[in-house]
Amino acid sequence: MRLRYNYRAYPDATQRRALAQAFGCARTVWNDCLRDRKEAHAAGLPYVKSAELSLLRITQAKRTEERAWLADVSAVVLQQSLRDLDTAYKNFFDSLKAKRQGRNVGPPRFKSKKDTRQSIRLNTNAFSLRDNGTVYVANVGNLKVKWSRRLPSAPTSLTVTKDSCGRYFLSFVVDTEPDTLPELEAESGIDLGLSAFAVLSDGQKIDSPRFLRRAEKKLKRLQRELSRKARGSKNRAKARFKVARQHARVADRRRDWHHKESTQIIRDNQAVFVEDLAVSGLGRTRLAKSVHDAGWSAFVGMLEYKAVKHGRTFAKVDRAFPSSQVCSACGFRDGPKPLHVREWTCGECGTVHDRDHNAACNVLFEGRRIVAAGRAETPNASQSAGKTTTKVPAQRVAAGSPRKSQMTQAGTPGR
Repeated sequence: MRLRYNYRAYPDATQRRALAQAFGCARTVWNDCLRDRKEAHAAGLPYVKSAELSLLRITQAKRTEERAWLADVSAVVLQQSLRDLDTAYKNFFDSLKAKRQGRNVGPPRFKSKKDTRQSIRLNTNAFSLRDNGTVYVANVGNLKVKWSRRLPSAPTSLTVTKDSCGRYFLSFVVDTEPDTLPELEAESGIDLGLSAFAVLSDGQKIDSPRFLRRAEKKLKRLQRELSRKARGSKNRAKARFKVARQHARVADRRRDWHHKESTQIIRDNQAVFVEDLAVSGLGRTRLAKSVHDAGWSAFVGMLEYKAVKHGRTFAKVDRAFPSSQVCSACGFRDGPKPLHVREWTCGECGTVHDRDHNAACNVLFEGRRIVAAGRAETPNASQSAGKTTTKVPAQRVAAGSPRKSQMTQAGTPGR
């Protein structure tokens, strides 16, 4: 399977200037090639091939006076920028043809130097790992890296990223074998919520840390200071940097907490089942800030790829499944209930239910039914099951919400 490992980098002043130039050159190639394809489409001409764009916007552009500075960076950076544009177009076309699950993907857009994230991508011809712990990047130099953990194997590609608060990161993609954990008997259904971040079918409750709510007071003060600075001034740039750094701290704390909780759940259970929530829809309600603060999509994405990595079973229960309406004891459907009802009594068997725990139990039962319906794909069903060579990239950003319930087995990605 394919995994991604991120590390913090600390370039010096000269290297920061070289990286800024590389970011700008990659952005220019992207915008020039995207403009050519948009103009060709508007004129009714055929889709411009990558080979033609590479010759026109990279090779020949270096010989012109207005684009001569493209030769100051590695050619790999420019070629990879064009390949990333091809990938963006492929995702857009696959979305139009319904070949791609999840939310529709829009067409590629032009990049700006004011974007919150700047990045370049390199293959093995343009970077290498040094014995002294640094990473050599072509036309940039040896970058100092904070190695928080060892790479399991030699990386196949590298992405250098600069975020909105000026931090640099190196993201390595490596091919590695799944780290299968010993089999367990425990299985768990998870009900995600706001009062409690998650309630497991065994009764365990995970409290919501609410990182954004806890940092709101300081963020309000920093935003107020930013609004008082004159546009275009250096003081406004400094204030914007402080706001971005505070938001980055909130995101880092949430991501670290998600990783710890998701890893613990995967280690403690052989099968994990969650409800497929419509996060994008909930993000447009009055609960939007709390929903985004919880980060359900990122958490579910971590559960999904870690289940593949450690040989666990993972399944999503369809969002239309009435997990809060069905009695987990007798199966009687007692009808919808408003959110303020946290405890209710079954009208058929008289069992008193905690709303969240009952929903988690129902998610567990429905998840088992989904796995049973796809029993031919479970690892014990055949000799070839669970041994596929499909490469599964680790999730880096919030995962989308698929439209159908999906199951992920060890070595078999759900999407």
